Amino acid sequence: MNPPDNPVDIDAIHKALANPVRREILAWLREPQAHFAEQELALLEHGVCAGRIDARCGLSQSTVSAHLAALQRAGLVTSKRVGQWVFFKRNEAVIEAFLAHMNAEL
Repeated sequence: MNPPDNPVDIDAIHKALANPVRREILAWLREPQAHFAEQELALLEHGVCAGRIDARCGLSQSTVSAHLAALQRAGLVTSKRVGQWVFFKRNEAVIEAFLAHMNAEL
């Protein structure tokens, strides 16, 4: 259980991180310029376009959408709609809180 003052859902994060594709997506999003160089630099301020993540994963769009949804439910990524596109970014505050929790608890 998470204390009331800790908005980080530790169990949801563990569940999301249990899948290697999701861990890989998070690693790519850490350095989007290196892994998604084909996306316009100006658009990286919004995050990485879901279509670029789909293409890099090499999986179906619906499978990648499910992975991104799991990461979002756990709070590990945020999304932003710009026109018809959805962009994803790592949620560094949640990732740092999770790592601090793990360091303190284990």
